[in-house]
Formats: sequence, C-alpha cells, structure tokens
Amino acid sequence: MVVQSGEGSVHVVLVPYPSQGHINPVLQFGKRLAGHGGVRCTVAVTRFVVGSITKPCLGSSSVRVAVFSDGCDEGGPAQLGGHRGPYFERLEEAGSVALDELLRGEAERGTPATVVVYDTFMPWVPRLARRHGAACAAFLTQTCAVDVVYTHARAGRLPVPVGEADGPLRLPGLPVELDAGDVPTFLAAHDTHHPSMRALLMNQFVGLDNVDHVFVNSFYELEPQEAEYMAATWGARTIGPTVPSAYLDNRLPDDTSYGFHLHTPMAAECREWLDARPAGSVVYASFGSIAAPGPETMAEVAEGLYSSGSPFLWVVRATETCKLPAGFAAKLAKNTGLIVPWCPQLEVLAHAAVGCFVTHCGWNSTVEALSAGVPMVAVPQWSDQTTNARYIEDVWRVGVRVRGGGGGGAAVRKEEVERKVREVMEGERSKEFMRNAASWSSKARIAMGEGGSSDRNIAEFLSKYRGREFTGNSSATSPAMAGSSSMARRDAEQGVATCGADLLGSTDRGTTVRMTGSLTAEMSSLSEINQLEDHDNYNVGEAKLHL
Repeated sequence: MVVQSGEGSVHVVLVPYPSQGHINPVLQFGKRLAGHGGVRCTVAVTRFVVGSITKPCLGSSSVRVAVFSDGCDEGGPAQLGGHRGPYFERLEEAGSVALDELLRGEAERGTPATVVVYDTFMPWVPRLARRHGAACAAFLTQTCAVDVVYTHARAGRLPVPVGEADGPLRLPGLPVELDAGDVPTFLAAHDTHHPSMRALLMNQFVGLDNVDHVFVNSFYELEPQEAEYMAATWGARTIGPTVPSAYLDNRLPDDTSYGFHLHTPMAAECREWLDARPAGSVVYASFGSIAAPGPETMAEVAEGLYSSGSPFLWVVRATETCKLPAGFAAKLAKNTGLIVPWCPQLEVLAHAAVGCFVTHCGWNSTVEALSAGVPMVAVPQWSDQTTNARYIEDVWRVGVRVRGGGGGGAAVRKEEVERKVREVMEGERSKEFMRNAASWSSKARIAMGEGGSSDRNIAEFLSKYRGREFTGNSSATSPAMAGSSSMARRDAEQGVATCGADLLGSTDRGTTVRMTGSLTAEMSSLSEINQLEDHDNYNVGEAKLHL
C-alpha cells in the first residue's frame, strides 16, 4: 500500500547525473519512495539545472530538491564543451565539495542521510556517503541488457572496440546474440565520440561490489534473464519502470508528470491537434533531449514521414530546426503534420490517436512507449540506443528498426523510413505489434502495482531501514529479487517522481532555502547563495526565487 509521505526518520538523498534523461527517473524513484510514507526524500541537482526549469516543480510527494554547484553554474556542461571529459572532471571536483557540505548540513539540521542513492555516472559519490555514515545505493539508468554488456566489456570478456568481424557475440545473461551494430556505440570500433564517454560508461561499475544496494531502471518481467544475471553478478534489483504513477498503477495522488522540464512543452497545441485525429492514426516522432541527427538524416526522416501517408507529430528541438529541408514545415497541411519544439511525451504516447512512435530509442522514451503500449519504429543514434533497438525488434517484438544512422556513418534513407512506418501502422504484423505492446504495458503496470516485482523490491529496501524484516507473498519472489548470492545484498526501487511541494536550495556551504507549495521563499540563515554573481534567480516556471 502506498500512503502519503510525512517527515520520516528514514532520509534518502538521491544524486542524479545533471541531465534531464537522468534526473527524471531518479526523481520518479524518489517520489515512489516518499509515497510509501515515513520517508524523507531529497534530490540533489545542480544550480544550472534549477535555473533552467521551465515549469513549476510541484507535486504531492514531498520530495525536496537540494541545489549544489557543479562548478558550471552559469552554463552547465556547455561551459566546458558538453557532456565529456572536462565537464566530468569539473563535476567531480566541485561536486564533491558541494555534496559533502550538503550532507553535513543535513546532519546538522537533525536530518542526516540514511541512504544516498547515486547515479552511476558519478562513481565518486559513495565515498561521500560513507564519510557521513550513510548507506550507499547505486542507480543504473540503462537497461539490464546494456548493463550486462558493459559488465562483460569491463571484465575483458568482450573485445573493445567491437568491430564487424567480432560478431555475432553470444554473451552470458543475454537471450540473443549481438552484432557489432547492436552493442552500445561507445564500445564500437566506429565510435567517434570523445574517449571520455567510453570511460564514463565503463567506470560506472567501479565499486559496485562494495555498495549496499544496486538498482536498475527496468522491470523483471521485461528482462528476466538479464535481471537474473545482474542479480547474481551485482546483487541488483529492478525498480522500474520509472514512469509517473498516473500512467501505471495510479497509486500516487496527482503524479501525472515528471514535473521537471528543461524544455517548454507545447501541451495545449499538441492536445488540440491530436484530439482532431482518429484513433491509432498518428505517427509520433522524437529524438529526445540530447541526440542530434545530422542534416542528411533529418532530411531523410522528414521526407519518409511525409511519404508514409499518416499524419505525424514530430518534436524537433529549436536547436535542430535548421536541419529540416528548406520549405518542409511550410508545405505541411494542418492534417498532414505538426512540428513542435517540445511536447509532453507521456501525454502524447497515452493519447488514443497515437499508433506508432518513431524513436531514437533512448531508454526513457523506450520504457515510456512500452508502458503506454505503443509500437515503435527504432532509429537509434548513439550510446545504448542500438541495443535498445535490437530488443524492440527481436526480443520484445513491438516494432521494427530502420537501418543506417546508428553511429556507423550511414544515414537512414527516406524510403526505409516510409517502409518501416507503413509496416508498423498498416502492415501484416501491425496487429502483432499492437498486441505485444499492450502486453508489455500490462506487465509494467503489474510490476509497479501493489505486490508487483518492482514494488516488492522497493518495499523490501525501505523495510531494512525501518528496523523490521521484509515479509510478503513469496510467490512474487524471483532469484533476481531475492538477492541470495554472495554479492546480492542490495534491494531497491525506482518509480515515479516529480519534485515535491518543498524546494530546498543548499549551497556548497550548506545554506538552505525552503520553498513551500505556494512557492514563497522562507529563508533559513541565508545571507547569500554563495557568490551567485549575476545568476541571482532560480526560475521555476513563472515563479522566481530572488536572492
């Protein structure tokens, strides 16, 4: 049973990597934890992120947001060239000091951290948790399958970089063989990204054998073989999908969105356009918040969508519109297509008019589509997306993959895009895709529902810090959830979060600002927020905290 959270003796501090694709699932996990009652949850995010929020971060879960400095307060990762080596180094250097002070400040206020949940992109956080006497939990934001691949790569059981001649690869823990084009792109020979990206992904497993819990943003029923391998190797527990409760079990009041947006969604325009379309007729397309396909790929996707014959809603970020073919937007009739810079994706996927999702296969987008029961056309770009695409097509059987454009240098072709969209929307297998998608949606709801696989893992995790042993229906327990191996002493959950009704701004000196549900500032020993210079307000939708 999920109840409304209060100020409990169990204090969980969650530290996501500062990008929207990592913040959202960690926030949702915090919300799910807080929903169990008697748990205090604090999510630590960077000043730049808080200053970039485009709408109020409010909810009913009492998940707080503590603000710390990553050393790039004004421009975020872009200050140092994006998500790559120099930023990773600055984040560790400045973030270690700031988070250490944040944890010290919580202890001084009488609310010491019981557990610190950290994004594995930040493997230096555990030493801070231990310094302050807190238990430590690792949070893996990618699938069990992708984690299995990286585990083998780190152990030397996979040739890195992986070339075409190395496939097919049969790896313990995976139900299918992987070709070179299916492995995460950072492990591939054709990878052109900064070498620090490969190091980041490999190093997320550093120290996992010494933490108290390992959580994976997936659910057991979706990846049983992979989850069993992760449990046996790392003691990992699945706690997802980390999708707002309204789209799953509906047990958390008012949990209808992530509530944390770094882009402005055009909700009303999208809703009105979709409402005017027949059920299952619309192709929704989006490449997420980071992926940046080249102009050639964008042009081919544009013409492929146009030629498919289905009306389409396409999210093209403002920074990417210059890559559209000249005059393309102008030639779209109202009933042909709508291009927007951002949209409320969960709401769109849940709309009856949507029949297909053309996706870059980022894990958040993929698991949202699975939860909503929407078939997919996979157009992977980089990182784990190639592996996710393989699973979409050959393991979960909820769609097809467009070849080319997956990091190997070949752009997709409009004819291929058109053919794949038609295959999912009206082809011989379209009903099969719909049935399979609906089945996964049902299994996702069950996993997060009361007594489901992920719900039990969450409840068991919390019970260990409430001073009582976990008891429950043993029929719902699997080896991946039981944690009986020598390394399997972790548990956990993930779930659904938004920020809660309070916002805590904690500087690297431990200063705190509490913002109540009405977004009025209540200063607590605040003389300044540590030399913010001209970056002196945090925009939270229309509200501003003036310092």
